[in-house]
Amino acid sequence: MNKIKSIEPNIADLANGWMKSYGLDYKLEQESLNTEIDKALKDYESKGGGKGGNRPDAKLLLRDKNLNDFPILIEYKGVKGKLEKLNTDEEVENKTSKNELNYKNIKDFAVNGAVHYANAILHHTSYADIIAIGMTGYKDISGKVHHQIGVYFVSKDNFGVGQKVGEFSDFSFLAPENFDSFIETVKNLKLSQEELERIKDQKEREIDVSLTKLNNDIYENEKGLGENDRVYLVAAAIIATLGVAGKVKPLEKDDLKSENETGNNTDGKIIIRKIEDFLEEKKLPTDKKDLIIRTLSNTILAENINKIQDGETQLKRVFSKIIDDIGIYYKIGLTTDFTGKLFNEMYGWLGFSQDKLNDVVLTPSYVSNLLVKLSRVNKDSYVWDFATGSAGLLVAAMNEMLIDAKKTIKSPEELTQKQIKIKAEQLLGLELLSSVYMLAILNMILMGDGSSNILNKDSLTDFDGNYGFGKTDEKFPADAFILNPPYSADGNGMVFVEKALEMMHKGYAAIIIQNSAGSGKAKDFNQRILEKNTLVASIKMPIDIFIGKSSVQTNIYVFKVGEKHHPEEMVKFIDFSEDGYTRTSRKKASNNLKDTNKAKERYEEIVNLVRFGKSKLNIFSEKEFYENTIDPKNGADWNQSAPIDTKPTLKDFKKTVSDYLSWEVTNILKGNDNPDDLGK
Repeated sequence: MNKIKSIEPNIADLANGWMKSYGLDYKLEQESLNTEIDKALKDYESKGGGKGGNRPDAKLLLRDKNLNDFPILIEYKGVKGKLEKLNTDEEVENKTSKNELNYKNIKDFAVNGAVHYANAILHHTSYADIIAIGMTGYKDISGKVHHQIGVYFVSKDNFGVGQKVGEFSDFSFLAPENFDSFIETVKNLKLSQEELERIKDQKEREIDVSLTKLNNDIYENEKGLGENDRVYLVAAAIIATLGVAGKVKPLEKDDLKSENETGNNTDGKIIIRKIEDFLEEKKLPTDKKDLIIRTLSNTILAENINKIQDGETQLKRVFSKIIDDIGIYYKIGLTTDFTGKLFNEMYGWLGFSQDKLNDVVLTPSYVSNLLVKLSRVNKDSYVWDFATGSAGLLVAAMNEMLIDAKKTIKSPEELTQKQIKIKAEQLLGLELLSSVYMLAILNMILMGDGSSNILNKDSLTDFDGNYGFGKTDEKFPADAFILNPPYSADGNGMVFVEKALEMMHKGYAAIIIQNSAGSGKAKDFNQRILEKNTLVASIKMPIDIFIGKSSVQTNIYVFKVGEKHHPEEMVKFIDFSEDGYTRTSRKKASNNLKDTNKAKERYEEIVNLVRFGKSKLNIFSEKEFYENTIDPKNGADWNQSAPIDTKPTLKDFKKTVSDYLSWEVTNILKGNDNPDDLGK
């Protein structure tokens, strides 16, 4: 079979001729555009795998009327049908089903190659908006050249996936007189909510793969680093590379010189100084800043990790791995789902399985969102969590509050002030374990930054209900409580619920807890809680909700705060064993959580059922939804279910008789004249 001859030189001549005619200062494959972009292309994985070798056929840097610079990366092919390879969702298919780079597509298709280069810029530079252009063509039987052009916008706003800009027959959209209009078109591109959700799910799976790779790499190749060291290294690397616009320059890999001539210029001290500058600019309280620096310094300044071998320290090597493997995920606008996956995975590195705290597990993001909605969080809520872990619940609450603020506040100035207030004043979390506390701080900093009142305290013995920062002499006016407690605590963790609700005067609470807490294990706590609060709902959760971490049966209990439970109050009991998700714990699976039966709709219906009652039954039936009273002085009757009617009906009787007669006739026809003798 004859191989089709490429006409790539013809395509390149045609396109480069256009750019020359527009007076554009474009650079060819071997030429430098600028140091930052050149270095990014060199550091990123090449089209065929490995480092280096990312050389777009043409590249340029254009500035719009607002003085914003846009890198333009162009890849040429010269074969019909080699413009772009898209997946079933019409997105550029640069990842395999295992969420690894699809090198074949990136190498063979023009647009895929250009989008790959654009992601290198997104990952390793300060540029957040890039234009990726692919062009290919062929000669027809008469020798005439036909060409195709694909133009995609690759940005942190579309998570690096890329969006098609439009149809173009030449490059005149890059000409100076047309570029501003083109950029206006680009900036008006929007992803639908469905597209956003799909990309979020995809990126969440990618994070899983990247973190597993990173963890295994450090574990296998970097000796002398314990579980805590790995978490602290990730935390330090992320903080040091975040930067503050116009104030603190993000730390780059090349800033670590692996030198110790002066004793004050080790890689560890460079990282710590950058973190100090960042925290200072974020105006963290001194005691919190000192705690973070002290905790991270134990790992970052250790002698062994700063020892130079073969011209490089272990610290620089690990720092580089972290930036290369997960740097992109906090540069492209992280959301709750992203950070939830990131910190659930990192939390798993801490090795709690070998100590008494092996029941400390983080809440899946979709369950966090459910708890937030059940506790009726809105833009004006004051939310706290007494066992905050990595702050996943508070991040979910903050996200819900910011969404509500954006929906309801029309003044841009008022919205900005409200967003600042939500992050600084309306969230409070307590976490005793210092290694987990570090994750909580980092999580909230990444989310931009609700870390002000994340406190490293024992919520049961060392917390008086006051703000931890700012209004330290004022009580935090909590009106929403969310919790996933350690089940080894008193009453399976109900001790935290009692303490928190005692400090509240109004609002709602939603907790997920081992269900034995509602059937006798926490009887005394429950009795005292109901003296001042009302049990609104008891929701039986799937047994495998924490698959791979824990297999205990859990329930969500929802409370109305500040109102004594009346003996005739109807409690909503809901069997949510079937939540629509199928879970696996296969380590090599690309996706261990699949929506197989209307999961999102089911979660939404649960929220409506708890708030409005059985009029909202749709997917569920009265077999799963049951209302009944409890005895507030009992404390062990919180896990009820709909009664099963065992009385036989006439229909049951008729079916039984019919089945018997059918069986008897069958045996007679087989030649057994006395069916009663069968089996004797």
